[in-house]
Amino acid sequence: MISQGPETNPRLFTFVGGTTGLWTVTDVKAVIGESLAVTERLDIINGSVSVPPDGSKWILRGATSNERYATRSEKDLMVAKQTALGRPKATCAALIPIRKNPQWWSLTQDERRTIFEDRSRHVQIGLRYLPAVARRLHHCRDLEESEPFDFVTLFDYAPSDSAAFEEMVAELRASEEWKFVEREVDIRMNRDWD
Repeated sequence: MISQGPETNPRLFTFVGGTTGLWTVTDVKAVIGESLAVTERLDIINGSVSVPPDGSKWILRGATSNERYATRSEKDLMVAKQTALGRPKATCAALIPIRKNPQWWSLTQDERRTIFEDRSRHVQIGLRYLPAVARRLHHCRDLEESEPFDFVTLFDYAPSDSAAFEEMVAELRASEEWKFVEREVDIRMNRDWD
């Protein structure tokens, strides 16, 4: 599922949309703001990519990190229910990069937590869909000022869980938190490898 970059940092991932990669891209659409170019395939590389591969149309980078807004009890619930990406039956995937507006980033951590969970119920919504939908969040905002998104989330799920995934995404997009999103792209993929 994931290629290894030349200088592997276990927390850094590079997502390359182009003509090569293990995932077949089935749809690329803008949800809010500007889209990304439509590509044939997506490659996910653990590490950095110094030279864009031939045929690449875009590159996104993000690093895994601690859960910024989860409490200890929420984190314990997530760890207990979450499964790893790459399960054999999880042949559907979504890559959803998001950028939030300056108003979001001007809030303090506790103000963002209030919107994120107390009012939007982000963690609680996600917990309802575990373990059917696996996810890994990548933080982009602090890598470089030129990163086009703040977060990139990779999800995978079995075809039989597609309706549940759509329901989860619709609930999150209807929350107060999403009023702070100024750019979101929804990239759907299928795995055609064993």
